[in-house]
Amino acid sequence: MTVEKQIENFDALSSLFGAEDSHIDKLKEAFDAVIIAVGSGIRISGERAAVDDVLSALNAIEKLSKKHPLSASQVDAVIDCVRAGETPDADKLFATVAVMANGGKVRAKTFGQKKYVDAILSTPLVFGVGPAGTGKTYLAVALAVSAFLKGEVSRIILTRPAVEAGEKLGFLPGDLSEKVDPYLRPLFDALGDFLGADAYQKYIERGSIEVAPLAYMRGRTLSDSFIILDEAQNTTPEQMKMFLTRMGQNSRIVVTGDITQIDLPKSQLSGMKHALEVLKDVKGVKIVYLGSRDVVRNEFVARIIEAYDSYEKREREAPQAER
Repeated sequence: MTVEKQIENFDALSSLFGAEDSHIDKLKEAFDAVIIAVGSGIRISGERAAVDDVLSALNAIEKLSKKHPLSASQVDAVIDCVRAGETPDADKLFATVAVMANGGKVRAKTFGQKKYVDAILSTPLVFGVGPAGTGKTYLAVALAVSAFLKGEVSRIILTRPAVEAGEKLGFLPGDLSEKVDPYLRPLFDALGDFLGADAYQKYIERGSIEVAPLAYMRGRTLSDSFIILDEAQNTTPEQMKMFLTRMGQNSRIVVTGDITQIDLPKSQLSGMKHALEVLKDVKGVKIVYLGSRDVVRNEFVARIIEAYDSYEKREREAPQAER
């Protein structure tokens, strides 16, 4: 089928197409449709389902482009939303998640990030699984601070296992606090972004915010809290079970990690991988997988991840081919 969509003026048409037709090229590739400019509008040809999908995506892109120039990741987010069978609501897709101390607004930048944010807002236990740069930890901290400032919880607890890239704490200089601080620094930094240095320090001193190694969680019941376990791929199954069973009344837990970057000894099963299998069908648990399309740190990070994924896939398939 063929349909035409009218656009109000040339500037709107230009914004819709993107620089060097980049937005339209993405739509063509995603939905296998022919899309061309005709007069003051756009003509779309293809299978009925493809044309309907393109129109749905174009409506969202048109609404967004009236507010500001669109990034490639935003166009990808709209496309991924349509592919998932959802009608992309431009306002909801990129709604503000939290406001930083300097007034900056944090929003989901990809469809995967939007699913992750929605899961955290609606579910008591969420696993965010994905590579570096997908915003797993940062978005979780943003939502934790938002819930804390709204009075939905009385504490924020952030924790990490003290295992990183084969390092052993005993060989690092300083006392226990000095040994552990470098591993927790990303969490300190994220909290500072949302609260500001003075407010952050005040809440730390009051005990309203706690950033500590995972070992400090043993034997406690964590009620009325927003709890984040970061770098969870480096937990053992025993540590993961210990952590998850700390959850008390009116608490939420977000577990983040990258199961492709496990720093445990090769003979040691990752507690996160184990938990993903054990809990996959448990009611009230959501698992959100983020991928290279959700990387917002730097476009080269996405390319690096894709290259590693392709290499590892070839390595797994090679022995089978030989047999």
